[in-house]
Amino acid sequence: MTPLVELIDISIAFGGIKAVDHVSVDLYPGEVVGLLGHNGAGKSTLIKCLSGAYRKDSGEIRINGRKVEIENPRDARALNIETIYQTLALADNLDAAANLFLGRELTTGFGFLDEARMEAETRRIMGRLNPNFRKFNAPVSALSGGQRQSVAIARAVYFNAKILIMDEPTAALGPQETQMVAELIGELKRQGLGIFLIDHDIHAVKELCDRAAVMKNGQLVGIVRVDEVSEDDLLGMIILGKKPDTLAA
Repeated sequence: MTPLVELIDISIAFGGIKAVDHVSVDLYPGEVVGLLGHNGAGKSTLIKCLSGAYRKDSGEIRINGRKVEIENPRDARALNIETIYQTLALADNLDAAANLFLGRELTTGFGFLDEARMEAETRRIMGRLNPNFRKFNAPVSALSGGQRQSVAIARAVYFNAKILIMDEPTAALGPQETQMVAELIGELKRQGLGIFLIDHDIHAVKELCDRAAVMKNGQLVGIVRVDEVSEDDLLGMIILGKKPDTLAA
């Protein structure tokens, strides 16, 4: 199977300091790859070259086996790459439908907002992703953290995301909300999306991801299948910068 994404030998430097140093990682359809590491490890910087927020200094990006150049977020979106930031970038005073279509509103033939169609489309996509979602007419400020994640994910999926970047999707959520997000991610996997999940919570990565890519000081420590390593193994990779089979006893 051809990977959805191949980041090959990527390097990014700021003022002579290498934030990302010759890192390679790939992502397949229906897979979640976690990016783990301390703050400053380079995981967010690496993935921002895929989202178009940063430009790589060297290396190659391939999407579906084809070499691409991503100069800005518009380029990323054209390649069906969507980012869901930790802040979710939702307008608190607007409801789910208005947020889903924010900046890309549907209009009638006369140029007026087609609110009925936008709500119908929102109900359709939510029915696919989170059938228990009911608060279609409430401002998103009244929604729980998991419900807000649902709206942000629905927005990405509606606009044909194939590659999703998620930044700490379960941060500050309780167990029930975290389970809701886990179910959403499971549904996205079943639909064949590939997800890069940036996190520093080892437990979340073990719970949500298929593989984990661990970075330290801008370099790739290694990529492991999460079901083949323990949380202590991952912690050792983060702290010591060594693969599990070379960890000290």
